[in-house]
Amino acid sequence: MNTVPQPTSPNPDAPAVEPSTDALGTTAAQARSAVLEKLIPKDPGRFRVLTGDRPTGRLHLGHYFGTLHNRVRLQNLGVDLFVIIADYQVLTDRDVADNLTGHVEELVLDYLAIGVDPARSTIFTHSAVPALNQLLLPFLSLVSVAELNRNPTVKDEIAHSRQSSVSGLMFTYPVHQAADILFCRANLVPVGQDQLPHLELTRTIARRFNDRYGAGGAVFPEPEALLSPAPLLLGTDGTKMSKSRGNAIGLAADADETARLIKGARTDCERHITFDPAGRPEVSSLLLLAALCQDRTPQQLADDIGSAGAAALKRTVTEAVNEYLAPVRARRSEYARDRAHLRRTLREGNERARAVADTTLAEVRAAMNSHY
Repeated sequence: MNTVPQPTSPNPDAPAVEPSTDALGTTAAQARSAVLEKLIPKDPGRFRVLTGDRPTGRLHLGHYFGTLHNRVRLQNLGVDLFVIIADYQVLTDRDVADNLTGHVEELVLDYLAIGVDPARSTIFTHSAVPALNQLLLPFLSLVSVAELNRNPTVKDEIAHSRQSSVSGLMFTYPVHQAADILFCRANLVPVGQDQLPHLELTRTIARRFNDRYGAGGAVFPEPEALLSPAPLLLGTDGTKMSKSRGNAIGLAADADETARLIKGARTDCERHITFDPAGRPEVSSLLLLAALCQDRTPQQLADDIGSAGAAALKRTVTEAVNEYLAPVRARRSEYARDRAHLRRTLREGNERARAVADTTLAEVRAAMNSHY
């Protein structure tokens, strides 16, 4: 089994970022992300990233341009990438985890198809790493009920929960997420702005553990947020693209299904095509999608289409998406024919994650004087 090197502090000499005046700390996080983006190519071995998904269904283009593409970019730069399939966390907002095995395999398929390389990155499942989950108990002792109760992200997730009542797992979800991040001592976490409160709690837990048990040293790094200008892609019904809303264009969709979905996408009654996200969100989202696939600007595409109308816009988007996804779909189809390879990839990733978690838990026990 390979020994996993420990990441170092992102950069102790990096310029300080002034405290933010906004509630989520977004301004400061954006400034710090810009600094980190310059540091990563210079010394990628200094960083370890933890990111992942809940296995609740197939991934779609919103996921791809929002997070997946960025994971492959970081991996290819040489950053140590840990990708968690958070199967336990499926239960945060639902009573049962339907078709869990199938959804897990679909995620592995998507990861391999987009270019996540198991030789350079670690793909693993939450439930397969017992030592990771044992960190939850000491971490819970470091936060108050009031801190959990006022987390704005948890409040929003509770409001949209599928459960009739809020479970303890939902309530403690941010602490569980902290264990996901800290078990491998990740020092960099790609997040959206809405996830900043979760990451700030992780930083708080790391800091409090170090203060209480570190004996003058740092057991855990305080991970930093890597904010990217992830585009907001609307679904075919004009609302946020989402697995649960049935309005998404899946990475696994074939060319004909993609054409059908885009043909049925909502636009508006104005014939001349313009890029106006505030005034024409549906049309603008389609332009943005095509632009991302063709590495052009939405304005350029709008100018090209002009007064040709929504039908021409949808043809352009369909051609752009299908051409862009063709190699991804080809790789996915190839990997899907070898399910044994998927299981082997996950088994090897689980073994590597367990080795890291076991080492971390042993150090935590030693720091807490409970190593017997």
